[in-house]
Amino acid sequence: MGAVMYERAVRRTLFRLGGGDAEVAHERTLAALATLGRATPVLRGLRRLLAVPAPREVFGVRFPSPVGLAAGLDKNGVALRAWPALGFGFVEVGTVTRHAQPGNPRPRLFRLVESGAIINRMGFNNHGADALAARLRALGPIGVPLGISIGKSKITPVEDAVGDYVFSMRVLRPYADYFAVNVSSPNTPGLRSLQDRGALDGLLRVLRTEAGETPLVVKIAPDLTDTAIGEVLEVCAEHRVDGLIATNTTIGRDGLAPGDQGRASEAGGLSGRPLTERSREVVGFVHREAPDLPVIGVGGIATVDDALRMLDAGASLLQLYSGFIYGGPPLVRAINRAVAQRK
Repeated sequence: MGAVMYERAVRRTLFRLGGGDAEVAHERTLAALATLGRATPVLRGLRRLLAVPAPREVFGVRFPSPVGLAAGLDKNGVALRAWPALGFGFVEVGTVTRHAQPGNPRPRLFRLVESGAIINRMGFNNHGADALAARLRALGPIGVPLGISIGKSKITPVEDAVGDYVFSMRVLRPYADYFAVNVSSPNTPGLRSLQDRGALDGLLRVLRTEAGETPLVVKIAPDLTDTAIGEVLEVCAEHRVDGLIATNTTIGRDGLAPGDQGRASEAGGLSGRPLTERSREVVGFVHREAPDLPVIGVGGIATVDDALRMLDAGASLLQLYSGFIYGGPPLVRAINRAVAQRK
């Protein structure tokens, strides 16, 4: 399946699901992928077609290729068998919270097609850490590294956030190849304050011990100043954090196409093409300031060139969210192929 075929046929069909409601389309697509995940022979065929080996080792974990699925697309891990067959070299589930929660009221997910972007204010809707642990226990290994993104429940006061993260980590530690500490979503009140030096210090001091030998990475917002990012890096170094994910969605609205300006007032985090330059700037800044700290680059990767430039900026691994929504498996395959050909 080529990029043109995906855009003209598959994407067009997917975008029409649910009468154009982006979240309904997302749910139906996940359900279809979950069904696909039970068809082992089909998965093997797809993996032979779409997966391109480009192995690398990052924070002690061996990745068969550098392109991963970002958190948010499969929060509850319902389609985990399917993602490696679509070419992904690793998968990050979540963000999961201690308590199951419905998230924010609908509608809360919007496509901005002219901009190649998405606005979401999902609010960490998920079934909770216990439910995810039960699913992963029943599922077993998926064939590629599994990252688990953990966050704070909405009902938990910010001052009690550490306990939420610890609970989720303890329950899910047997299944994680790495943990991502999400302190940067704009859709849970007070969450971003955990990026402040004092709060982050207190959180990572505990989580580093709880994680044990499991790699621990921190996901930061693109809206932080260089000074604030520098403080995050200092705290991460003090607590021997294994890596950084740069970046989460932005609360800014720069770079929207004229036809999407009407959506600019929608609350939530913006992802996709308008974030391309800023995410790469943050990755570059982190790499210059902490060259030994692995960075997972995410945000606005819509083309092979975007991916290669993110790697050149200092990223060790990549993740796709909006880029996958718009570009599908052909984009994953094309990036992995380009990376493999560089060697």
